[in-house]
Amino acid sequence: MFREAMTLASSRPASISQTETPTIILDRERELVPNNMMPRRSARWLRPFVVERLMGVADSGLILLSGIGCALAYQVYVQSTLGKPLAFAAASVLIALIFGLLLAVQGGYRLKNIGNVRQQWRITFAAWTGVFALVLALAFAMKVSEEFSRGTTISFYFVGLTALLAWKSLASYWISTALQNGSFANSRAIVIAEFGLASTSLAMRDLSRHGFHLVQVIEIRPRELASPLLLSSLAPRFDQLVAFARENQIEHVFLLMDWSRKHAINSILDALKILPVPVHLVPDPNVARFLRYPLVSTGGTWTVELQRTPLSGKERASKRVIDILGASVGLVIFAPVMLLTAALVKLTSQGPVLFCQTRNGFNGRAFRIFKFRTMCVSEDGPTIIQATRNDARVTSIGRWLRKTSIDELPQLLNVLLGDMSLVGPRPHAAAHNSEYEKLIGNYAFRHHVKPGITGWAQINGYRGETGTIDLMERRVELDLWYINNWSMVLDLSILFRTLVVAFGRPSAY
Repeated sequence: MFREAMTLASSRPASISQTETPTIILDRERELVPNNMMPRRSARWLRPFVVERLMGVADSGLILLSGIGCALAYQVYVQSTLGKPLAFAAASVLIALIFGLLLAVQGGYRLKNIGNVRQQWRITFAAWTGVFALVLALAFAMKVSEEFSRGTTISFYFVGLTALLAWKSLASYWISTALQNGSFANSRAIVIAEFGLASTSLAMRDLSRHGFHLVQVIEIRPRELASPLLLSSLAPRFDQLVAFARENQIEHVFLLMDWSRKHAINSILDALKILPVPVHLVPDPNVARFLRYPLVSTGGTWTVELQRTPLSGKERASKRVIDILGASVGLVIFAPVMLLTAALVKLTSQGPVLFCQTRNGFNGRAFRIFKFRTMCVSEDGPTIIQATRNDARVTSIGRWLRKTSIDELPQLLNVLLGDMSLVGPRPHAAAHNSEYEKLIGNYAFRHHVKPGITGWAQINGYRGETGTIDLMERRVELDLWYINNWSMVLDLSILFRTLVVAFGRPSAY
């Protein structure tokens, strides 16, 4: 028999030591810890997939209550008649189904995303607004819009949105707390690790937080793993490990070791094949950084898509339709503002109303960008100096135009011409492009999509002057995140948030 196991709580990650997961060294001197050393488990029903589905059910129930409640309240208290509540009940069911599907596609019901309240608010608002626009368009096309009163529809939109955002905030707090406390760690698991990796691997913390109760962490010394006789030398001890797994109803086994140890991995699999439980190979640090990218099937081979291609033809077409519609509507809505701005620019300083400058767009192609002139100079050459706070070159009216981003409105024309999109990485002057491409390794990836009037970096505070290379690197990092995670919902969310932050961020001078 093995002797009593030793624990290494001081060298384990915080989340592991909190649950006092026993750690043993699997050699000729050690044995598995007794059952009374195992931590107490939380409620067995509290599993991630159960909570994720309950979140979807709760959203649907909240939407149904909001829709039917608004219909009854408005019709009874405002119109003094019951009206047709069944029509709104049917519409509420349709909205609940579409909303749930949109959130599921965006990963809104994934446990790790539920705890991110800002992300939940963003995708909830975008999905809710998109669903209402779609349902109203369908009602109009099918000529049934007269069945729905405007008052009830408007109240349903705002009451439902408020209820969903409040619920998402409460759920986010609860899930975050539960993850920190390890409340979802219900699936019994054993970790077989190369000596030293268990105390440094981030995967150990994630396993404990996201549904796995680590009953035992077993470490094997490197000299044992490197031995060609690993299976025969560890066979008696693995027999006891199999018995331990059966006795304690182990549901998963995780292997945490360098992927180059093919012989050791195969030997351990041979020893564990008698157990009817899944065996997972945790990526080592070298492999993990690549597996963060999407997996793509190319016939019988799976590949890691390290670099996302530009948007597919279908995606580009849908984005172009939104660009044309949005730019056209924008020009109509902002026409009075643009005419007034043009007059103010002309009356307050000498020079043209519009400022044109060479920028680089999709695939690095040069184009002329349109802006209202905000400076007394018009630089467009190999050397361009960025505007800074209290820049003497900025005109009196130009300072206000830049702060409110009204000077960017003529770029709606660039969108209609096809040089730009409503949303995308902001285009930089050609002179700055040449400079930053030499200093920032991933800078050129920004040209994989059309540049935009607004973008992910801008709504996250990286708008205006980039006085240091660190600021530009962070802006580029956010631009690349947008390219790799593009979706129509994300574009709609960025457009809405742009309207919110345009008047509140003083970073543009």
